[in-house]
This record gives sequence, C-alpha cells and structure tokens, in this order.
Amino acid sequence: MIRINEVKLPLDHSEVALHDFVINKLSINKDQVVDIHVFKRGYDARKKNDIYLIYTLDITLKDVDEEQLLTTFADDHQVKASPDTSYKYVAQAPKDLTERPIVIGMGPCGLFTGLILAQMGFNPIILERGKSVHERAKDTFRFWRTRELNTESNVQFGEGGAGTFSDGKLYSQVKDPHFLGLKVKQEFVAAGAPAEIIYVSKPHIGTYKLVTMVEKMRSKIIELGGEIRFETRVEEINIDDNQVTGVTLSTGEVIPSKHVALAIGHSARDTFKMLHDKGVHLEAQSFSVGFRIEHKQAMIDAARFGKNAGHPLLGAADYKLVHHCKNGRSVYSFCMCPGGVVVAATSELESVVTNGMSQYSRSERNANSAIVVGISPEDFANDPMQGIALQRQLERNAYVLGGSSYDAPAQCVGDFLAGKTISQMGDVEPSYKPNVKLTDLSTSLPAYAIEAIREALPAFNKKIKGFSNADSMLTGVETRTSSPVQIKRGKDYQSINTKGLYPGGEGAGYAGGILSAGIDGIKVAEAIALDMLNA
Repeated sequence: MIRINEVKLPLDHSEVALHDFVINKLSINKDQVVDIHVFKRGYDARKKNDIYLIYTLDITLKDVDEEQLLTTFADDHQVKASPDTSYKYVAQAPKDLTERPIVIGMGPCGLFTGLILAQMGFNPIILERGKSVHERAKDTFRFWRTRELNTESNVQFGEGGAGTFSDGKLYSQVKDPHFLGLKVKQEFVAAGAPAEIIYVSKPHIGTYKLVTMVEKMRSKIIELGGEIRFETRVEEINIDDNQVTGVTLSTGEVIPSKHVALAIGHSARDTFKMLHDKGVHLEAQSFSVGFRIEHKQAMIDAARFGKNAGHPLLGAADYKLVHHCKNGRSVYSFCMCPGGVVVAATSELESVVTNGMSQYSRSERNANSAIVVGISPEDFANDPMQGIALQRQLERNAYVLGGSSYDAPAQCVGDFLAGKTISQMGDVEPSYKPNVKLTDLSTSLPAYAIEAIREALPAFNKKIKGFSNADSMLTGVETRTSSPVQIKRGKDYQSINTKGLYPGGEGAGYAGGILSAGIDGIKVAEAIALDMLNA
C-alpha cells in the first residue's frame, strides 16, 4: 500500500478530485487504483477566505510494482510506503493465571488499561469510586439544576472520568510511533462513535455520545472476564517492603494483588494524600489557573473562516492562542469548546470550579475556552501537597465571590480590563449553570495571574478580532487544567520506589486529555501484562 502525504485540495473540491490527484501524482492508469483510504483530513485556514483541505491518503493498487514505484519516488517526501498501523497485543494470559491485576479509576486511562488487560485475558478488577456513567450523569445534571453536590459522583468522579463532561476531544500532541491513538479511536468507533473520528484532524464526540460508548466498552470488559465495581473507594494501597500487595477498600475489604494500576484522575486529592503519607514518590508539577472566556460562536467563525464560516466540513471554529507576558508568565487558551457551554466542575463542597463542554453538534450559541496562566512548582515551594492547597484556596475563594451558593463569579472583559468592580451584563450571555454573579474578578487569582491575563487579552485580540470585546464574558475559576502532582515512574511504568504500582493518565502526570490518557492506559496495561508473565 502506498501513502501520499500533504495532498492539498480546495475546500469545495469535486468528488473525483482525490482520484484524479492520485493517478496524476503516481503516473498510473485509473483502473490500477483499487481503493483510496483517507487516513487523515485536516484544513489550512491561515488564509481564511482561501481555505484548503489537507489529506493523507493510503492507496491500494493492482498491476503495479510498488517497490519500483517507491524507488521512483525515493526523493519525494510526499510518497512513502504505508506503515503498519494495526495493534498487536504484547502478551496473552496463561490458562493457569492465579493473580488478577487491579485498576483504580475508570476514566480514559483506567478504561483502556482494563480493556486491554481484558482483551489479553488477564481478567482485571476495576475499582471506581463514583457511579456508573448513566447514574453519574443524573447526579451531575442535578447539581447544575439544584446545587446539590454529590462529592463522589460529579464531573470529576465516576465512570468515564472528567472527559465525559467535556468536548470529547480526541486529539493530542503526544508522540505515538506505534499508533496507539488509532487503537483508542477504533475502540471508540466499535462502541458507537462516528467513523469520522478515525481520520479528521481534530475529532470530537460530545458528552451524550460518550455516555453510551462508555457503557458499551464496560460491557465488553465484563464479557471478556473483567470485573467492575462502582461506588468503591480505595482507602489504602497496601505496601510491604516497597512491594504492592493489594488494596483496602473503604468498606474494610482487602483485595490482594501485586499489580495495581493507578488511574485516579487529577482531582483525587484524598488519594494523593494517602500516597504521600505512604511514602510513594510524588513530585510537584506545573499546572495553570485562570478563567473561562465566552464569545458568540458566530464571531469566532467569522474571524477564523471568513466567507467560509458555516461550511459543513469546517464546523464550528476553534482557536489556540498563547502570549508570553512581561512578568515572565505565559497565558494560553486551553480546552477550547466550540459551540459549547461553561459547566460547574467542582468535586468538593463549598468550592467553584469551571470547565467547558460541547455536544457532538457544537451548536450552542457561545464558544468558550479557558484562558489560563502557568503556575510552576516554585510558586508553591516545590511541595506537591501545597499545589493542591493552592487550587483548593482559589476554588473556595471563588465560591465566596459567587455568593456561597455554587454560582460562579463572572465579569465582562471590558470591566475586567478597566479594573471596574461591575457594570452590567454585556451582549454575550454566560452559559454557566446554576448561575453567575457579576463581581470583581481581580481578587479571584494571584496578582501575577491577573496582571498576565490583562496583558494577554488585548494581545489575543490582534490574532482574533473581537476577542477582547468589552461584552465578552469571563467566568471563574479554572483550576483543574492538569494534576499538580506527578507520581514518578520508571521505564517499566512502575513507581520508582514502589514495585507493582503503575501510575498512569492525567492524575499521575502522564497525560492531558482523553486520547493521551487512553494511550497511556494501553501502555500501562502492556507493562502489567509483561511483568505478570515474567513473574
């Protein structure tokens, strides 16, 4: 099979344009083309009124000497042999398997750790402190309507992880030489995701589709011999002479195992404390804090796509922005949700945390993203527990600023930049539920963060006209961008000082988003399987 990269065609190209390009590029007859498979499709919108689609194509040919063809194009970077992208299992469990690996957490990392272990026959036990995804969705939507928070079942905790209530974005910048990301997306498609997520450059699924997909993947794990327990919190990791021996549950039950995957997510603060107290090696890690910013999606579409705004192949426009400030801080956009809403994402009482969410259609009136400032370990004395304390302090302060009712503090961009206390709501209606309270956001973050964001917003306006318009809306606070903790592991994916403990995903500091967390879950599963075979 032949791969052709960087195939550039007009946005509204004809149906036969790909076929014509292939036969002209390769100098072959049309009858020699058996199939053209789109491996990837993106777009180049640097000139918003002259947008091009960019393809990567895999071509199946007949009556063609492919080796000779590749020799002819040896100096052409555009034409190569198609790589083998199929997933290959690294192990198969023996029939006399006596130990069962444990997976703690059922977000994307835990889900794929459990799924791959089950597919290899290792019959994992998955422990999830929250509820099943359907019941969890009920609790989450109830909180948004009534302000009744279930601290074990919310945006952060429960089957599917925090990514379930997000945009369902499935792209990542992690290096993936073994195409594990493709395996993740293929499993999602098998569970009901749209087939296009395999090839579009910025695929997304949306919350409602993710809920049903996660349920189907759970059923698959169980059918393969895995066991899943919901509303089961791990109270303690049992360690003897630096070797994991099992876990103790909040009920007092002990489950023995020498192989425990730790896929707890970035908000399992009580678990971080337990690990710290047990002597598992943790290190402070950089994270970011800031606000959610909302604009009308139509304005973002026009700024990014010009006359092509609304084109079905482009969908709702997104953006990615960064600004390096005079005070040494960096401000950047994070988790951009086109056509989405700002959601309440706290997991602790008397705290306010924001996040962004979109459905597959991305059809809501507003665009939103986090505008965040980098926080380094030096800002909290290189103490991982102090990073958590800083997050918690900002979240509780936001709760008070919002009126102590889980409403979020909010301010129009014009007032924020001018340093005004409040004036009135602008033309952009905030989407956060339960509600927002207009207030002065200048006390909601450290002074250096406020200074940096005030510098960055006008700079972003130079890249996207209207970005710092006075009636754009800021809602605070965004604090859960990533884990403030990294649970250090070695090349064997085990904790550097606790054998048999396999930290993975966002909570352990090795992923950022659904796709990268799923990829890391596969790597953790492979490491566990190989170690169990060699034990």
